[in-house]
Amino acid sequence: MQQNSFVKYLSLGPVLLFANLIFTAVLLIVFNSWFPDLLFHPLP
Repeated sequence: MQQNSFVKYLSLGPVLLFANLIFTAVLLIVFNSWFPDLLFHPLP
């Protein structure tokens, strides 16, 4: 029983990492579509 829970925990890690990367990419895409030049040319 303990080994099964540990294997489930280890298989959850890459899923959460992938979801975090997708969330970050979508956030950057949406931010770049609202403020197009702000990521590459910061405000003075």
